[in-house]
Amino acid sequence: MEEIIKTSDIVKLYVMGNEELYALKGVSMTIHKNEYVAIMGPSGSGKSTFMNIIGCLDTPTSGLYELNGQNVSDMDDNELAAVRNKEIGFVFQTFNLLPRSNALHNVELPLIYSGMPKKIRLELAEEALNKVGLQDRMMHKPNELSGGQRQRVAIARALVNKPSIILADEPTGNLDSKTGDEIMELFDNLQTQGNTIILVTHEDFIAEHAHRIIRLRDGLIESDQITQKGLKYQSIKTITA
Repeated sequence: MEEIIKTSDIVKLYVMGNEELYALKGVSMTIHKNEYVAIMGPSGSGKSTFMNIIGCLDTPTSGLYELNGQNVSDMDDNELAAVRNKEIGFVFQTFNLLPRSNALHNVELPLIYSGMPKKIRLELAEEALNKVGLQDRMMHKPNELSGGQRQRVAIARALVNKPSIILADEPTGNLDSKTGDEIMELFDNLQTQGNTIILVTHEDFIAEHAHRIIRLRDGLIESDQITQKGLKYQSIKTITA
């Protein structure tokens, strides 16, 4: 299987005055293309710090991080921004949509930053909104959409650049349980279509949608397990291969 993410002995040290705090103490893992992974852990476990590093929002104090075979461990802020825009689609708990812009414009934003021509931007944005079932809501602003629809817009925005990975941070945290189930079903469908999904959550019932659960505690990997859903998916792939 093709490797998408590889970390080797990732350490993150924060220095606050005379105090040193190790958020990560040597985390090594590999995630492959088309995997569906949940990263879990209690508050202070290091999962948010690790998410920031694999999302190229931060750099490790030491260790190696390779994304699609490219060493991003030592990149500066501009280089990291370029990698984020090309390789990673973010889905946040709070949606992070522009309130005065319609769904189509919110989705095309990453393409504007990459300098893509307007005609192509709009075509790709429409395609992404179609993929999440919002073809009839493209001209609606966030306040004209339900919470679930807003999160679908955010997912479409994450998909529009056709990134290597979709990184979702507590994507159902602001949604009721029924709408949350619908969003997780959408992630399930995206994974079967070939997307690589990394889900950061503290909810067991959300993590159960993933095929693999990595648990962090005190800056280290506590466990790394294939779920029942993952075993079922692997057996289906073996039969159809």
